[in-house]
Amino acid sequence: MSRRIALRLLGSAAFLLASACAQQPAPRYPSGEFAALGERAMEWTRRFVELGPRPAGSSALAAQHELIVRALARLSCEVEVDSFVAPTPVGALRMRNIVARFGPPSPGATVVVSGHYDTHRMNGFLGANDGGSSAGLLMALAERIDQIEPGPVWLAFFDGEESTVEWRDGDHTYGSRRLAGQWAADATVRRIRALINVDMIGDADLQLVYEGNSDSRLRETVWTIARELGYSSVFRRRPGYIEDDHIPFLRAGVPSLNLIDFDYGPGNSYWHTAADALDKLDARSFATVLHVLEVAIKHILAE
Repeated sequence: MSRRIALRLLGSAAFLLASACAQQPAPRYPSGEFAALGERAMEWTRRFVELGPRPAGSSALAAQHELIVRALARLSCEVEVDSFVAPTPVGALRMRNIVARFGPPSPGATVVVSGHYDTHRMNGFLGANDGGSSAGLLMALAERIDQIEPGPVWLAFFDGEESTVEWRDGDHTYGSRRLAGQWAADATVRRIRALINVDMIGDADLQLVYEGNSDSRLRETVWTIARELGYSSVFRRRPGYIEDDHIPFLRAGVPSLNLIDFDYGPGNSYWHTAADALDKLDARSFATVLHVLEVAIKHILAE
């Protein structure tokens, strides 16, 4: 994830937010099956990181793509791979989006959970959190959905979220912009009730942004579920505006939400550096997000 618009506290809310943070309860973490699910997401992330740097168009990302597709093929989902060539400032790059469709078709009642699986184009950058965690969580979620069969749920793995040179002039979100355009053109967007995008959700000190570009009703639904589950220390009402893979779908008319922690390390010092490594992640963060996502998916599908 390259970008973005920095967190912006809104007027006098800065003081109120600081007071609320000081009164935050001690973190609560999932136990039992969700703790195990978090460990599974961590294991998938570890497998991806072991492939090395994985920028769009690289052989390592191609290897990760094959690993994801082979694993999904063993589950009860329909797997679609969209391979395309994207013109970028560093030349034409082969990219691949992956969509796993679980459950029977249901017009207007599908939930999409998405995230990117590429890493930033930096020498030696492993992207454990930024690119690794979203892909690892989606893999663990795929295995969970295969077991519980909640209804029509699609998982979208985006290629080319990261910029090749600089986050400007369309040099970013190649995969999500392509898929949103395709789904708008063939009216697939009418079948989608909600899209939830995940990005940088493995941080050991996870504190998600109350993201202002997101659909407000969907955001409030998810934050209310998180509060009821006891995860307010992670799902804080910390406002900010982030450009990410949810934006193309918002523009296509899909109610969309971005789950992201854009405060990674002291002063965001781990972001896009060699410090973005596995030792900065925690399986309990994955477990928390997975628990909230499962309850939110069921709630949205039941509406």
